[in-house]
Amino acid sequence: MTKNVFIETYGCQMNEYDSELVRSILKKENYQIVTDETEADVVMLNTCTVRENADRKVMNRVHEIKNRRKNDPVLVGVLGCMATNFKTKLLEDPGLKIDFIAGPDSYKQLPKLIEEVSHSGDKTFDVTLSEFETYSDITPTRDDGVNAWIAIMRGCNNFCTFCVVPYTRGRERSRTPDSVIQEVRRLVDAGFSQVTLLGQNVNSYRHDDTDFADLMAMVSDVPGVKRIRFTSPHPKDFPTKLLKLMAERPNICKQIHLPLQAGNTRVLDKMNRTYTKEEFLDLVDHIRATIPGVSLSTDIIVGFPTETAEEFDDTADVVRRVRFDTAFIFKYSERPNTLAARRLKDDVTEDEKTRRIVILNEIQRAISLEKNQAHVGRIEEILIEQESTKKSEDDYQGRTDSNRIVIVPKGSYKVGDFVTVEITEATTNVLKGRPV
Repeated sequence: MTKNVFIETYGCQMNEYDSELVRSILKKENYQIVTDETEADVVMLNTCTVRENADRKVMNRVHEIKNRRKNDPVLVGVLGCMATNFKTKLLEDPGLKIDFIAGPDSYKQLPKLIEEVSHSGDKTFDVTLSEFETYSDITPTRDDGVNAWIAIMRGCNNFCTFCVVPYTRGRERSRTPDSVIQEVRRLVDAGFSQVTLLGQNVNSYRHDDTDFADLMAMVSDVPGVKRIRFTSPHPKDFPTKLLKLMAERPNICKQIHLPLQAGNTRVLDKMNRTYTKEEFLDLVDHIRATIPGVSLSTDIIVGFPTETAEEFDDTADVVRRVRFDTAFIFKYSERPNTLAARRLKDDVTEDEKTRRIVILNEIQRAISLEKNQAHVGRIEEILIEQESTKKSEDDYQGRTDSNRIVIVPKGSYKVGDFVTVEITEATTNVLKGRPV
């Protein structure tokens, strides 16, 4: 019998891409993908384990599904990073009632795992990490849209002490340039206007003699690719060669996500980030000198173990000096199996973490508002992404090259169109515009 499968995705863009791979793997084996969980024989939760709250949300979701479907049996599987990091708990906790788990390198085994648990009733699992799996031979099943994610590599070799990814996704390995370019061509033929290249440390990409800058140039040369983005990079991997290419190619967006994590050199060393505060600031100056008008976003962790109030002030200083366009700021969350969890006591109180995150958010909101207000009166080209239903069904939401959200009246445009607009209003998070 054909089984109906419902997939729910948590976390990063890589998980979104992995869910697209899973859909393709299952459809090839005659599984039916459904969009309503209540219609599914199998529910899969593709998980993230970067923060404790993500784990808790998945555990609660498993209980919710099983309780609601008591009289309507359903198999529940946990996929992704949480499956690798919490294998024993997921399989042995009788209260969770999980039927199977699969790690990020084991998605091709899913049909087998589902069949085994269906016939035996015993929990099944595969969380083997691979040195070679890149899923280059799988064409993701994507929903229609404007942007398509493309994983050009998997795994991570950085071992930042706060991060569990090297343990849940394994070592770095890169796809062949040809497999990436073929995927880009298929996406253009399918009508996608923008591609975003993905990796845990995307600018560490290397296959034989091809580095990330070479790959970006090859993607940029594909006819029909109108916008190219990439995420997430590491500050250690920004050669001038890559920056010059970004400045020269009109279809490579002038926007970089540059994770700071902390602004104090001692804390950065404890995080194993491999750069100092001064080196980060020098890199920002180099980027802005090479790509005038570039938009910069960042990630920051407050309350890392042993971080003092004075060391936090260094982070606030970097935020004020760099003036990021946007920042994603989080409280430190101890993750099992990381070096920080094993070696450092989580000694910053919750109240102090809250104080620090409030300060940084206030600083960043003021900067973001000022930067957005500077766009009022400018002419920008935006890519229409979706209807803007939050405020009005009469509006569309699009993005500028610099990744700013712009709300515009619908008019005669449709999703996927490029529209030239004049920016008329600005808030901290969005711009408003009118077509010109």
